[in-house]
Amino acid sequence: MAFGLKREELNQWKRNVRAGQIDFITHYWLDDRFPGCNTVTKVGCSDLEKLKEWGRKYNLDESWIDLKPEYPHFDLFGDYQWQILKSENRLNQLERFK
Repeated sequence: MAFGLKREELNQWKRNVRAGQIDFITHYWLDDRFPGCNTVTKVGCSDLEKLKEWGRKYNLDESWIDLKPEYPHFDLFGDYQWQILKSENRLNQLERFK
C-alpha cells in the first residue's frame, strides 16, 4: 500500500519516467514481507537500458526491475534506499517521512 504522496508528485514522476528520465519518488509503504521498512523509493525510467545501466552503478540486479509497462522501476528500501539516496544527493526524499 502506498500513501503520503501528492497527486502532482506522482504525475510528475510518471511524466519523467515516460520521457526516459531517471526519476525518484519516495512514499510510505507497508509490506509484511519487509519488516522495519516503512518507505520505498521507486527509481524509474522507460528506457530500460538506461535504467539497467543506472542500477549497475549501485550493484542492483536487473532482475529486480519491476517491469510495469509504462513505468519500469527499481524499488529501493532499507539500507539500499538510504545509501543510494545519499549518493544521489536526494536524502530529502526520505527526510520528509521522519
